[in-house]
Amino acid sequence: MTFKDAVQKYNENPTSENLKGLCRILRGSLTTAEKLRMLSGRQFLMRNGYDLITKGQKYNCHPCLAGGVRRLGIPAVAFSDGPRGVVMGNSTCFPVSMSRAASFDDELEYEIGSAIADEVIAGGGNYFAGICINLLRNPRWGRAQECYGEDQFLTGKMGVALTKAVQEKGVIACPKHYAVNSIENLRFSVNVETDEVTLHEVYLPHFRKCVEAGAMSIMGAYNLFRGDHCCESRYLLTDVLREQWGFEGFTISDFIFGVRNAAKALKSGLDIEMPMTLRYAALPLLLKNGTVKTADIDRAVEHILAGLIKITPKIEPKDKTVICSKEHTELAKRAAQEGTVLLKNNGLLPLKNIGKVAVVGRYANKINVGVHGSSSVFSPYTVTPYEGLCNKYGKENVILCEGTKIDATLPEILACDAVVICVGSDYKQEGENLVNLSKNDKAQENTAGGDRYSLRIPSAEVNLIHRICEKCENTVVNIIGGSAYIIEEWKNEPAAILESFYSGMEGGNALADILSGEVNPSGHLPFTMAKDENDYPGFLFPGDKKDSITYEYYHGYALLDRENKQAAFPFGFGLSYTDFEFGKPRVLKKDGLCVSLKVKNTGEYDGKTVVQVYAGAGTGDHPVKQLKAFKKVFIEAGGEKTVRVDIDPEDLKFYDPAEKSWYSEKEYTLYVGKDAEDAMNCSIKLKL
Repeated sequence: MTFKDAVQKYNENPTSENLKGLCRILRGSLTTAEKLRMLSGRQFLMRNGYDLITKGQKYNCHPCLAGGVRRLGIPAVAFSDGPRGVVMGNSTCFPVSMSRAASFDDELEYEIGSAIADEVIAGGGNYFAGICINLLRNPRWGRAQECYGEDQFLTGKMGVALTKAVQEKGVIACPKHYAVNSIENLRFSVNVETDEVTLHEVYLPHFRKCVEAGAMSIMGAYNLFRGDHCCESRYLLTDVLREQWGFEGFTISDFIFGVRNAAKALKSGLDIEMPMTLRYAALPLLLKNGTVKTADIDRAVEHILAGLIKITPKIEPKDKTVICSKEHTELAKRAAQEGTVLLKNNGLLPLKNIGKVAVVGRYANKINVGVHGSSSVFSPYTVTPYEGLCNKYGKENVILCEGTKIDATLPEILACDAVVICVGSDYKQEGENLVNLSKNDKAQENTAGGDRYSLRIPSAEVNLIHRICEKCENTVVNIIGGSAYIIEEWKNEPAAILESFYSGMEGGNALADILSGEVNPSGHLPFTMAKDENDYPGFLFPGDKKDSITYEYYHGYALLDRENKQAAFPFGFGLSYTDFEFGKPRVLKKDGLCVSLKVKNTGEYDGKTVVQVYAGAGTGDHPVKQLKAFKKVFIEAGGEKTVRVDIDPEDLKFYDPAEKSWYSEKEYTLYVGKDAEDAMNCSIKLKL
């Protein structure tokens, strides 16, 4: 049987049993050497490394290939990294995942996934490893920007949208990094402990959602879980992923350091070592001496074949003109607009009828789209804040002052009608920890990426804010970065504060659209901005000289609820240039469970808001509330809409570790509002 034959027979009868049978038959046609070839990445150093050394090209400039058997027409896994776009070539750079999470719009995320899939295909790939769904446990995590925030429900909704969009185009979707991965500087050595309830209710439900949505691949993490490297954890890769969740696809390792023991990894359920044969080079010998069995090899091969048979044939060829097309760059701009969060506005915004604007700060005219490393996207151009404002107001009306030293230009800055100060972080302050050269492990300001030693804006930028705000009332602070900051020492000084995150190649134009009022901001925080660093769970740095950490159940808004603390800006918070009034909600059980309410736009601008529904159980040791549904709605100025927010009863369940099953409580309290704190003002009882 050839691969083409297997695909045809599967399409005639697309059932799990038929798929398994076809994989067994096709696997039986392979030689031992061909089967072993299926289990590893190949040509990584020759194809990507050669270009890196001789041509100065970047990581993953071509697809990273794994497996493939030409004799039977079995395609290779053609890997492209993510998540802010396609890493191969010069692709569309979308805003980072955290910014897209702030949109609270999974339909928009689906559009982005479809565009990404088209660009993967045009670049010769069939696999996208950009569904990053680890939780933001503590904003110190350097790669927070690559994920969707602190909440498992929001993360699951966005991850499912991206998974479905990518795979419906025929590109294999890979959620990562499985699992409990949220520390960067110790990512190769840290051991994470957690109890079963915490694991299944907090750190795994979004992975389960993506598997249930059809994800055909999963990438294991670098860190250890309960003493085993995640890529060698039978509990994660087999007991949970396959036996509890029914996963039908194949697993891959994180690159180079994911696998430490070939026999243990393979027997535990790790199918492909990426990006090339390293530890798995020992498999022929291990097979010969009986350490691994033929059945172990066959099982992994069948998993890979299942993913390829089920997904790859859907691919329709795409011309390279789709890459960075006008349609995709406009989508990138819309995503940046939808994800920008207005934290404060004393009436200054939108900037109407102004003469000159000053753009000041380290990131005023710097290309700053996020972490450098495996998720870098090299788009043909990037619009900076300065360039965006020039496009909007005319270059002659925009004053640029880069950096934090403003003595010489302060009079010119203060003569402007408004000042936009761009502060925050870049790849040096947070990101992938490729090389950590920091001499002081507790330094306030990183210089080599990795985890954030301080959650505050760098001191030079805080001084810049103080100096300008002291003399200018019309000041906007635009925070550029990956997640939450502590801004208590200066938040009362500017007239307006925005968080635009790393907003992608069209970020400057999107910022200008919002500042001018052409677009009404509608982003909402996908994390809690606390008043104090200690309001987040404990973190671990190399200087702490520990190699193990316990992840407790509570973090983010659930932790603040438990400790009866108030946030500086709560989860789900986001202002608009208009005001919205929520009516009294009702619970409806006909045609499914939902909350229905009227939402009225009482202001002068058309705009969008997010109706957020949280749930808490009246009995048991459960959180006060957790997000269980949301809906973003557009309402014209003065208009009113009846909004229906559907709730899946399965999302209300809790995990029973003894039975390894999920159960419902008899009574819940639903909370409805504009953010996690506002929702506490409106509650409804729900009996199931």
